[in-house]
Amino acid sequence: MDEKKLSKAPKINMKQRNHAFDLLCGICIIRMIMLHITNACGFGDADWWTPIMQWTYFFMSFFFFKAGYFNKTVSGNTKEYLKDKAKRLLIPYVVWGMIGNTIYFFFVWFIFDPQNALSKQVKLSHLWESSQFYGNIPCWFLFSFFMAYAVAHLIAKVPPLFKVRLFGKMRNFKIHWFIFLLPLLSYWLWTKKNPMWFDIDNVFIGIYLFYLGRVWHFAIEKMGESVSIGVSGVLLAIFIYLNGIYGGEYTMVDNIWEGNTYIVIVNITLALCGLSGILLCIPVPRIPVINYIGEHSMVFFVAHYPIMMLYKMIRSANVRTLRGHWDDYTILILILFGVCFLLVPYVEKVPWMSGRFKKKTVTLPSKKPQENQTEQICTTTE
Repeated sequence: MDEKKLSKAPKINMKQRNHAFDLLCGICIIRMIMLHITNACGFGDADWWTPIMQWTYFFMSFFFFKAGYFNKTVSGNTKEYLKDKAKRLLIPYVVWGMIGNTIYFFFVWFIFDPQNALSKQVKLSHLWESSQFYGNIPCWFLFSFFMAYAVAHLIAKVPPLFKVRLFGKMRNFKIHWFIFLLPLLSYWLWTKKNPMWFDIDNVFIGIYLFYLGRVWHFAIEKMGESVSIGVSGVLLAIFIYLNGIYGGEYTMVDNIWEGNTYIVIVNITLALCGLSGILLCIPVPRIPVINYIGEHSMVFFVAHYPIMMLYKMIRSANVRTLRGHWDDYTILILILFGVCFLLVPYVEKVPWMSGRFKKKTVTLPSKKPQENQTEQICTTTE
């Protein structure tokens, strides 16, 4: 999508938009934490949980979609661009990964028996085969997110391939037209048992979702609210029909495809555009708890798993499994969400933990020497 067109498009209500995406983001984070708790307690295959997964498997894809929706540009100086993204994504990735590692290996090396199952599953090749950390698996997302930004930047650097006549005008044919094929590349890599190092086989569908968000932003601004809500409703209805009839799922963390690949790609596209479009075009109130989680999603995302791992290790050291225990399930829900809420103000003050580094400022020339005018350059991950 042409960045100049995006910048010139009329704007819809910013306040509503933020509430909508914060709400969606909060729901996605809650679902993710509940997924990890459910799996840890052995309820992942339960009859009551399976339908939830069947209708929310696209939630992880939302974060790439959201990043693209709010992104203004992926152009600029390559060195500065990658440096900024590395600070905001890779530094927290390493920090929180090491926090998870510390908890995991402390128990594996010093508490558990050397013949424990957790000790046996540790392997050196994990360092380059996966972007997941022992003790904090969700960190994979930050690495894949960085890679998606990097590739999107390189795509923007590619000059037009050739010119074509379209609607009576000569237009540049860019490599961007091939982006819609990238989910198929992720699928093909899955058929080859995901051979890429650091689990970046999922990055290609992530790039597609990123640009889908950009295109959908442009489309909504062009259509306006009245048309957008109708189109979004139709898209969501088609998703409900196709998913109900054909099913299928995509697990982004491990790049696992189930069911008809084309239906899954179409359903992810329909669900993200339809659901976000409806919420963007109606007055969405701020729901305190859910929106708060969405507004501070980074802390909940990176902090919940080490906390859960600590609880799980302590229980295992006391020869008690979590599997099948509703008391542990309830306690984990209370502890994980409670502690994360408490951590938010403290973690967000530490840039190398939250990725919230200070924005750069550029001093602008002023006609009056005594007046200092500065312009802030927004360098958020979105």
